[in-house]
Order: sequence, then structure tokens, then C-alpha cells
Amino acid sequence: MSDSELLHRLEGIDARFQEVSTLITDPDVIADMKRYVKLSKEYKDLERLVATTNRYRKMLKDIDDAKEVLETESDEELRELAKEDIEANTSKLAETEEEIKLLLIPEDPEDDRNAVVEIRGGTGGDEAAIFAGDLFRMYTKYCEMKGWHTEVSSFSEGASGGYKEIIFTVTGEKVYGTLKYESGVHRVQRVPATETQGRVHTSAASVAVLPEAEPFDVEINEGEIKWDTFRSGGAGGQNVNKVESGVRLRYMWKNPNTGVTEEILIECTETRDQPKNKERALSRLRTFIYDKEHQKYIDDIASRRKTMVSTGDRSAKIRTYNYPQGRITDHRINYTIYNLSAFMDGDIQDCIDHLIVAENAEKLKESEL
Repeated sequence: MSDSELLHRLEGIDARFQEVSTLITDPDVIADMKRYVKLSKEYKDLERLVATTNRYRKMLKDIDDAKEVLETESDEELRELAKEDIEANTSKLAETEEEIKLLLIPEDPEDDRNAVVEIRGGTGGDEAAIFAGDLFRMYTKYCEMKGWHTEVSSFSEGASGGYKEIIFTVTGEKVYGTLKYESGVHRVQRVPATETQGRVHTSAASVAVLPEAEPFDVEINEGEIKWDTFRSGGAGGQNVNKVESGVRLRYMWKNPNTGVTEEILIECTETRDQPKNKERALSRLRTFIYDKEHQKYIDDIASRRKTMVSTGDRSAKIRTYNYPQGRITDHRINYTIYNLSAFMDGDIQDCIDHLIVAENAEKLKESEL
């Protein structure tokens, strides 16, 4: 793409930035929380794009000015400085162009949200539950490295360790935009602790990463929610046995995409504080409904993409963890590395970076930039 074509694409950006800057100070807009949040996000995105565009325009002007010096000046020292200017700016130009192209691609509006992560043991019985526990540990280690906060809302332990199911919330900067690449089926190949013959078994666990919904994202008639309380199981001493701190939520909801009314059942047992468990159950209900209502949008994106990097079928096998060979393979981008031990200790950023690059390449192709 030529300089003029790219600059043509950038026309109107400054005007929109000024318009949004004015709107987010308007009392009527501030009073409409949903609109205010949307415009604040747009302002933040446009601010980065405008700053990068101004830098790009200055580089082009500096190159033109330096070329003019070469055409009009005979002073060798000035000509040498002009050549250095051209060389320095030209070397940065291509990189800045790519930066602008990526900023011009509309971001997934969910990327800035926190995430709800659900890990479930799949095929493989006890070994699948153990592997689900390993994945949970891997993600919590990764979140620690990123400075993110994790909070478990419910879990069901496996008979031999690990979890049949564990659901937790991750809060921090651009959590969903990073962790969304982990949605799918994760397969493990190793000798289970329960195996006496030393044979390698294949087990699986599924991971679903959902964008956490804000209270104003979905409409819920709280009067129609049916609540039950029960005694939480698991660790916690005598308090757990005496106090009904666990909560169970039942809600009838009509899916706008299918027209079918379905019952949503959510349990939360993590804390000994019943009001806190109710609050977390409500948050999960909002996230569940938000995810379902946005599934059509997600499917539309997936149908246009060839790579299926971060969207589409959550039942698709995305990654294999081969313990005998110490190998990790991500099947979406043919990414293979041999540092399984470090990977399971949370060192997964390189894989996520490769997935982001693959998806951005697909987006660039799609937008013809």
C-alpha cells in the first residue's frame, strides 16, 4: 500500500477523535453508562491511532524536506545530514505503517474485558480431571506473571486429584483479549499415575474463556431468579458443615438466537459468605447470557476467517501436550516447541504471541490493508 493510499484511509480520523473527545464530556452521554463506556473505549483506540498517524505524517514530511535539501543545497555537511534524515526515517516508515494498519483493524470489542474461564475434564476419566488441574495451575501461574488476579467461583474435585470442573474469574488489563486463544479442547499424552503397565494414555480437557459481562450489558429480571442455599463441601472446617453458604441459582431465559426458553442453573460455593456467593453467581449468570447472545456475532466472524485462531467451535482440538517427548503442539498454527515443563509452569506467552500474529495476519488480509 502506497503512502497516499494509507493517508487516504486515515482521513476523517482527526475529526472523529475531536467529536468523541467532546461527547465523553457531555453530561447526557455520561448519564448513559453503556454509551459512555463504548465511547471511552473508542476514544482510547483513536488516541493511539491519531498519535501514530501524526508520527507517520511527520516522518513523511521530514523525508520530503530532506530530499528538497539534497536538490537545492550544495553544502556537503547539510547534504550529509539530509541523507542521514532520509535513512533514519525511511527505516522506521515500514514499521510505523504496519503499526497503523493493525490499529485500523477494528478490535474485538470484548478484548478489554475480564474473563471467566471454565475448565472441564473430558475423555480419560481420573486422568482427565488431573490434567484439568494441571491446566488450572498453568493458567494461575501465567496470570501471576501478568499481574492479573484470579478468583475461583466453583469447582468439583476429581476422585484422584485435579478437577472434574473448575470455574474462575481473571481480572486485569486486556484479559479476555489474551486468554480467548485458549478456548478449545486440550489433549494430553502421558503415562497416568494410575497406569501400572507404563503405557501412554491420551486424555483431554476442555477450556472455555468467556468475556465477563458488566451489569448493564444484559437485562435480567432478578425477581424471577429462584435461589437455593446449601452447605458447601470441601475444605473449610466445621463452619462449612454448619452454615448454608453455598448458593444455587435457577433462571428461565429465552435465547434470542433460537427462540427457545431454557433453564440456567449456576452454583457458587467458593466463599463462606453467602451474599458474596450470590454476587458471584449473578455475575456468572450475566456472563453466560452475554456469551449466548453474542454467539451469533462470534459465529459470523468465525465463518469469515480461515484460521479459526480465537473464534468458532469450542469443541475443536487446539493443542496437544506430549509428555514423553516434552512437546507442545498448537494445531491451529502448526506451532511446536519442546519446553513442556516451563509451559506447564505458566510460560505460555510465546505461543499466545504467535496466535495473535496469525490472527492479525488474517485480519489484515480480510480488510485488504
